[in-house]
Amino acid sequence: MIPLIRLTRTDDADHAIALPSYETAGAAGADLRANLAPDQRETGIHLAPGARALVQTGLRLEIPPGFEVQIRPRSGLALKHGITLPNAPGTIDSDYRGPLGVIVLNAGQETFHIAHGDRIAQMIVAPVIQAGFQLAESLSDTARGQGGFGSTGRG
Repeated sequence: MIPLIRLTRTDDADHAIALPSYETAGAAGADLRANLAPDQRETGIHLAPGARALVQTGLRLEIPPGFEVQIRPRSGLALKHGITLPNAPGTIDSDYRGPLGVIVLNAGQETFHIAHGDRIAQMIVAPVIQAGFQLAESLSDTARGQGGFGSTGRG
C-alpha cells in the first residue's frame, strides 16, 4: 500500500511554490521548498554562520495513522554550504495538523541566503511501530553488556 499524504496550504502561502516532489524515479525523499511569509519573500532569509531559523513551507500535512514524515537535510546543501537540520531527522507525527516548518542551521563559514521557493529539506514517509513498555527486575545478558560509547571499537 502506498500511503497518501494529504496537503493543505497555510493561509498566507504562495500557491506558486511547488508542492513536495520526488526529483527522480528512485528518490526516497521528496523535496520541500521554502514558502516564506509575504514580508520575507523579496529579501529571503540571511542565515549567518552558526545561526538557525524556522523556515516555513506553507503546508499542513495529514499523515495516515501508522506512518510518520521524517524531515532530513539535503546532502548538496550540507556539503557545499554546511546547511543542515539540527534535529535531523525531525519527526512529524500522524496526528499533527499544524504548519510544517523546518529548523535550518548554518554550520558553514559563510552567510547563507534562503530564497523564497528554494529547496531546503527533504521529507521521507516511514512506517511507525509503537512499542509497549514493561518495567522488569533485570535484563538479559549480551556479549556487549553495558559497554557504552566506543565500546565496540574505534569510531
